[in-house]
Amino acid sequence: MLIHGFHAVLARLRRNPESIRELYVDVSRDDPRMRDLVRLAGEAGVKPIPANGERLGRLCPARRHQGVVAIAEAALPGLTLEGLLDTIEGPALLLVLDGVTDPRNLGACLRVADGAGCQGVIAPKDHACLLSDVAIQTASGAAESVPYVMVTNLARALDTMQEHGIWTVGAADEAPDSLYQIEMPASVAWVLGAEGTGLRRLTRERCDLLAHIPMAGQVGNLNVSVAAGVVLFETVRQRMAVAAPD
Repeated sequence: MLIHGFHAVLARLRRNPESIRELYVDVSRDDPRMRDLVRLAGEAGVKPIPANGERLGRLCPARRHQGVVAIAEAALPGLTLEGLLDTIEGPALLLVLDGVTDPRNLGACLRVADGAGCQGVIAPKDHACLLSDVAIQTASGAAESVPYVMVTNLARALDTMQEHGIWTVGAADEAPDSLYQIEMPASVAWVLGAEGTGLRRLTRERCDLLAHIPMAGQVGNLNVSVAAGVVLFETVRQRMAVAAPD
């Protein structure tokens, strides 16, 4: 798998350098950003291979590689849903994606999840996209920090989260209450569907709560990564308000 761009390559170097088989860097760049990356690679035991722009372009055609391209193992060490849940200490904040198949949307959702402090992103194997190089690039390093767990049966996965004391809250346009009106659970997994189609029926029926995002304009719904940012950071805001002293 190809990983390109400073954010994605640096994140892989910091978290899993042994997965990098080859690292190519632009010989024409001698700026502080490149020097820091080369230094980190050396400390991690990865020897950078000097390359010109033409070679980098062949390695990573039609992509904005920023002069850094790594050839790495296809995936980071996997994590099961049970394994993920066992690692969570304190209130859970998870993101569940149902039917999100665009790798750029997945990457953007991972980036939002990282910013909000999510412990993981969960998706079904049959209605999702793999963690491809496009998703990793879009995530800008978040693919290395936020576990992406793919499950065989999403409905069963929601049941498992509920058994661990995590409330599943689905974002649905038809829900009577908005996310600003519901009582936010202490531990929550927000469940979002694909833009346009929304949650599948079985997924929606499995959720403990449903809430909609108020829309004041003419557009009917938001891109899934934008919606993820709205619901996750509203959850963070409410938690901070509860924790703040009077």
